[in-house]
Amino acid sequence: MIFFRLVSHLPFGILYGISDVLYFFIRYIFRYREQVILENLRHSFPSKSPDDIRLIANDFYRNLTDILVETIKLTSISPVELKKRFVYTNPEVIKSFLSAGQTVICTGSHQCNWEWVPSAAVVIGIPVDSVYKPLTSPRMEKIMQQVRASHGAVPTPMQLLPRQMIVRKDIPRVIALVADQVPDVPEQGYWMDFLHRDTPFYPGTERLARSRHMPVFFLELIRVRRGYYEGTFTLIVEPPYENLSEGAILETYRDHLEQSICNHPSDWLWSHKRWKHWRGKYAKVMAKLA
Repeated sequence: MIFFRLVSHLPFGILYGISDVLYFFIRYIFRYREQVILENLRHSFPSKSPDDIRLIANDFYRNLTDILVETIKLTSISPVELKKRFVYTNPEVIKSFLSAGQTVICTGSHQCNWEWVPSAAVVIGIPVDSVYKPLTSPRMEKIMQQVRASHGAVPTPMQLLPRQMIVRKDIPRVIALVADQVPDVPEQGYWMDFLHRDTPFYPGTERLARSRHMPVFFLELIRVRRGYYEGTFTLIVEPPYENLSEGAILETYRDHLEQSICNHPSDWLWSHKRWKHWRGKYAKVMAKLA
């Protein structure tokens, strides 16, 4: 962690110079997950030409290495600098619910620099519990916990969310969920079409919203230019949910996310093995659960 803190104090200009070097190595020397990235892009954008797919892939690699150095920078960036580089266009829509004592769910994705999202909200007066999937490496998990706690955000491992809901029940806040991850138990996921492929989603987001009667927002991130982002909240659904069909919350989230990805394709995490599962693989198990 000492190394990360030292690196984080470097100016952005030097950090982006490091990012440029990293880009060259992971793109052209190591070819990091190249086949995964290209396959994901081809399936998601079947009408795009091979040249278009490669251009998106190249831009994705550049964005990925920027995210790496920007995440390290999070431990030392000042609130003033963070507010300048990450602007929420309509924070008042969230603050109105919090002022009324209402905790809300904010569904985001691995888009642009998702690691800056909680801290950028905290520095403008929006408390955040950021729910995440723990890393397999204990060493890296400890480092990322400290990074994600920058500026007062509360990183919350997925398995501890139920406990956290009780412990912090009297604090109106945002429960931030990166909801585009692969479920640990795909056969119990909520399956739907996403970017032209059958895809499982964590059902927990919808269950949490319904059980706690919480409104759900979608957060779209846009890369304005290198090192500068905008986040815009959209209220996608709010209680009462009694007459809302099962899966409607997740389907609405999917629709917003898919549109955002189509508008800004290079900003999503294409190296993620999002489609490593398919419904037929779990047909027998799912039939028993039905």
